[in-house]
Amino acid sequence: MSSPFTYLLIAVTCVVTFVAFRKPSLAGRLILWPPAIDRHRQYDRLVTYGFIHADFWHLLFNMVTLFFFGQQIEAWMAEQKGPWVFPLFYFSALVVSILPTYLKHQKDPNYRSLGASGAVSAVLFAFIMLAPWARIGVFFVPMPAIVFAVLYIAYSIWMDHRGGDNINHGAHLAGAAYGVLFLVAMDTRVINHFLTQLANPSFG
Repeated sequence: MSSPFTYLLIAVTCVVTFVAFRKPSLAGRLILWPPAIDRHRQYDRLVTYGFIHADFWHLLFNMVTLFFFGQQIEAWMAEQKGPWVFPLFYFSALVVSILPTYLKHQKDPNYRSLGASGAVSAVLFAFIMLAPWARIGVFFVPMPAIVFAVLYIAYSIWMDHRGGDNINHGAHLAGAAYGVLFLVAMDTRVINHFLTQLANPSFG
């Protein structure tokens, strides 16, 4: 399966993240810091925050997820509309997934957010729309993708209200919703496909 953009995205994200580990000034320039956007019009931060991560494990989880599911979504989108669609999808997912957070903390000088999780959630949920019964591994525990989706959404909503863990669950939720909506906007037949697949469980 040819997925050049997915591979390039993973490589660039890893390189930028590791450089930012060694150069805090770079991390400070790329991170989502709402006042920098609100006061200094640094709108690029709505994308660049997704290329840096808090630590190695944060990076690894996002990039492994992107590796497995990004390839398949990139191939599907390229077949449907062309190779330009997946890059558009990913970069727009970075922006859309962080917008609720940005608007909520627009005047908060103490708030910062980083990581590709929102866009990766969009990729993952786009995949789930195409193959809801596909078996995926969650911390080495296999489960149907649709079961993971339900648990993921429930947990993210609960933690978003609970707070206190320094994870942007709101971005995860926004990204997941965007992944579904983007696919449906591309081809409304995705809805019928998803419902048909859902009604015919297959655990292969």
